[in-house]
Amino acid sequence: MILNKLSVINYKNIVQADFSCSPKMNCFFGNNGMGKTNLLDAIFYLSFCKSHLNTPDAMIIRHDEDVCVLQGEYDDGEKSENIFCCIRRGQRKQLKRNQKSYDKLSEHIGLLPLVMVSPSDVDLIRGGSDERRRFMDMVISQHDKNYLYALIQYNKALMQRNQLLRNESREDDLFDVLEMQMAAHGQVIFEKREKMVREFTPFFNDYYQHICHSTETVGLQYVSQLADCRLDEKLASRREQERIVGHSLTGIHKDDIEMKLGDYLMRQTGSQGQNKSCLISLKLAQFTFLTERSKTKPILLLDDIFDKLDAERVEQIIGLVGNEQFGQIFITDTNRKYLDRILAAAGNDYSLYRVEAGEVTYLEDAL
Repeated sequence: MILNKLSVINYKNIVQADFSCSPKMNCFFGNNGMGKTNLLDAIFYLSFCKSHLNTPDAMIIRHDEDVCVLQGEYDDGEKSENIFCCIRRGQRKQLKRNQKSYDKLSEHIGLLPLVMVSPSDVDLIRGGSDERRRFMDMVISQHDKNYLYALIQYNKALMQRNQLLRNESREDDLFDVLEMQMAAHGQVIFEKREKMVREFTPFFNDYYQHICHSTETVGLQYVSQLADCRLDEKLASRREQERIVGHSLTGIHKDDIEMKLGDYLMRQTGSQGQNKSCLISLKLAQFTFLTERSKTKPILLLDDIFDKLDAERVEQIIGLVGNEQFGQIFITDTNRKYLDRILAAAGNDYSLYRVEAGEVTYLEDAL
């Protein structure tokens, strides 16, 4: 997938930006707080209908403005796609594909495959299990509509069950129906997550060893309550206990992925450099995983990825992103010297921009 042109109005600190994109390498440099990350986040929003940082829509719209507009013109080699998104304060967001509104926003997920690497991804290692579940959901939902449907239906049943628990309801027949739904959809989710982790791990380990230039091995271990029980039976057996706490303690909404460095947990033993290498490897593995399952290569967004990496790891990443296996890339950094080296490795197919106070300027003399 190629983003040919991006238009942004009132997205966070960006008043207005309109620019054409290189089909290969697009680099943005500038000081912190100038809007580089916001540009990448706008591209992310057009793929997922939400911010990478899960910023509420009300906070996405620029201060003292009432409306934010994003528009992207895309090409997958066979057909073009025009995606328009309008966010107004106090109203439901409007998303259109080729001038036609979606009935459900979930229909859009997977149309524009995308992978983003950013400093906030450290939460995948050090944050709670909800961050890692969100990662699994994002990976699988971009290529598997059945998974996305099962996830939406499971979450609906979960919300209804939690409401009954909070109300201390004794409507056991209704509990039985909701728990059967959670079990059926939860089993689909469990099997697809298990398969994803199994097929994903070799890519993850290969990228880590390449970046670190070492024999250290990393791995992923999927942890789920469904590995050794039937969900409907366990939900029924814990119903009384869960009435006390007011929410469901059992189910695939408690799943997790453990990231390993050798035989140990990465979050307990990994250095800053190892954690950063782990995260970048995880996202590049996501790119390869999606590429093998999609008709088009995902767009790759790399936000300030060189911080806290030693020179050798930086060199390995520069070599990787200049490789032909990747498609269109958007990358930000405060240090132009890294970007110049990446552009040199990419050849003539690139665009370089300066971002200052939310304004984007194309630089003719890139190198």
